[in-house]
Amino acid sequence: MRERDKQREVRRTFKMLREVWLDIGIEKVDIHKDITVKALLDSGITGMFIDQKITARYRFRLQKLERLIVVRNIDGKNNSAGAITYQMKVNKYYKSHVERIKIDIYDLEKTDVILGMLWLQVHNPEINWEMGEVKITKCPSLCGRNTKLKEEKRIKKRKRVATLEEEKIMKWAVDNKEDWKREEEVAVDYRKIKEMVLQKFLK
Repeated sequence: MRERDKQREVRRTFKMLREVWLDIGIEKVDIHKDITVKALLDSGITGMFIDQKITARYRFRLQKLERLIVVRNIDGKNNSAGAITYQMKVNKYYKSHVERIKIDIYDLEKTDVILGMLWLQVHNPEINWEMGEVKITKCPSLCGRNTKLKEEKRIKKRKRVATLEEEKIMKWAVDNKEDWKREEEVAVDYRKIKEMVLQKFLK
C-alpha cells in the first residue's frame, strides 16, 4: 500500500499527569485578524487541534480533507466525537514566536486548542513543570520568520510616529506664530498642529 493511501489517524497514548497552558494568538491568514485562546500542551496526543465552536464563532475559512482522520482513544477504540474532516491554515503567535501551521478542527468540548506531541517534538520547548512556564528557544529556523516585521507592524498600528517631513511642518508652523514668546500658548498650539498634521497624513 502506498504511503498516501494509508488512512491517517491521531491517538491518545496516555493520560496527562500535569497540565501546561499557553495564551496564544491565532490569526486568520486571509485577512490577518487574530484572536487570543488558551492552548493545552499535551504530549499524550499526536496531533494539533482547535475547537470547532471557535472556528464557527469567528468564521475561520476551513479546508475539507480529501481523506478523513480517525481519532482513537487510549484503548484503541474510535472517539465518540467521530473523525476529523476539516483543517485550516493559521498564523500562531506565542510571545515573540510566530509560525504558520495547519491545525485540525475537532470537538474539544471545554478546550480551545491542543498542541500535541508532533508540535512538541518539532519545537522542543523548555518547560518549567513546577511553574507552568514555557520558553520556545530551540525550534527550527523557519519558525519566527518575519516575527520582527510583524511586531513592527503591530506597533505602528497602535502608535503613529511623525515623519521627518511632518516634524519640519510642525516646527515651521510654531516658529512662525506671531505671538511666539508666550510659551504656554505656543505649547498648546504645537499640540493642536501636531494632531492636525498627523490626521492629514493618516488619510
